[in-house]
Amino acid sequence: VQLVESGGGLVRPGESLKLSCTASGRIFSVGNMDWYRQTPGQERDFVASISRIHDANYADVVKGRFTISRDNARNTIYLQMNNLKPDDTAVYYCRADLQYDPDRGSSYFWGEGTQVSVSP
Repeated sequence: VQLVESGGGLVRPGESLKLSCTASGRIFSVGNMDWYRQTPGQERDFVASISRIHDANYADVVKGRFTISRDNARNTIYLQMNNLKPDDTAVYYCRADLQYDPDRGSSYFWGEGTQVSVSP
């Protein structure tokens, strides 16, 4: 099982980016999928999550600016980030609650991360 993020980059304050994360490999089912972010020396912080039925939750600091969405057929989630601020600069990680064996429970899997930098 592999999670691969993409879409990071360098933008100016007020601009937008859209991140993607796709789960691939031997997958039986996918539960909640989430975005986290981390800056050097800090803990990894929750950004947003989405269930299979598209119930979404957001960290207060991104509400109204970020939108998480999901394509179950592609095992893919997206994070549309608008009105980006310098404080949004971080490595963004995807996490998925995956079941790869019908006889086993699910486990969390993480991607390698994608860098988002917001600077004038």
